[in-house]
Amino acid sequence: MSLSLDATQLDRYSRHVIMDEVGPEGQQRLLDGRVLVLGAGGLGAPVIQYLAAAGVGTIGIVDDDVVERSNLQRQVIHGDADVGEPKVESAARYVDRLNPDVTVERHEVRLDEGNARELIADYDLVVDCADNFRTRYIVNDTARIEGVPVAHGAIYKFEGQATTLVPDGPCYRCLFPEAPEPGTVPDCATTGVLGVLPGTVGCIQATEAVKLLLDAGETLDGRLLFYDAMDMTFETVPYQRNPDCPVCGDDGIETIDGIDYSGGCRVDAD
Repeated sequence: MSLSLDATQLDRYSRHVIMDEVGPEGQQRLLDGRVLVLGAGGLGAPVIQYLAAAGVGTIGIVDDDVVERSNLQRQVIHGDADVGEPKVESAARYVDRLNPDVTVERHEVRLDEGNARELIADYDLVVDCADNFRTRYIVNDTARIEGVPVAHGAIYKFEGQATTLVPDGPCYRCLFPEAPEPGTVPDCATTGVLGVLPGTVGCIQATEAVKLLLDAGETLDGRLLFYDAMDMTFETVPYQRNPDCPVCGDDGIETIDGIDYSGGCRVDAD
């Protein structure tokens, strides 16, 4: 890594550069970093916003959806003029206006079993802003096999949760071995969501991502953070790696080929 911050960058990132925990070396790490953000919606919007502002040099964005007017109550990187446009394009324009140091790699696709490895393996870490269990399990399983950390977040009405999954720690399946049955957990289109809620949870995910790139501080590895906006409370619950976990356990899988990610996303024992 060569330090090559120019005068404009020294000015832009001055509040990072003067910090002992970051400094010019840490800022260069951020500029050299490659982060994949899954989803440019409620959680993805603040994640993309703050990673770009922090100077993360390459941000990959995976989203196959278009901007709808109902998104604008919480998806703060999109505007009324973007309605009908692909979210990856709207997000890329936002980042370009915010920070020319950042390159956006657009992936206007839905992450699935067929493309997960190709997408994830090319990045230093993943920020999981998915809104469905199928994608979360595909991300968890693929990232674990590829040795890529994941900053996970999820929201529901007034509540949010976040955790960080690192290659040598417990994985998402250690927390939730199987997904709920389809239809048992309603989405925000059915139940609604407080507009500012994803801003809080997304900022926590972005913070974890920056710390991972800097190799600084303590992450949420092995801890699930719960946030209740109505009571304005935070609670962390520790969890451990399950030695019998089919993904990160002693006899963990080496490929996701053959896993049925419909229904409960279960990994069947051989």
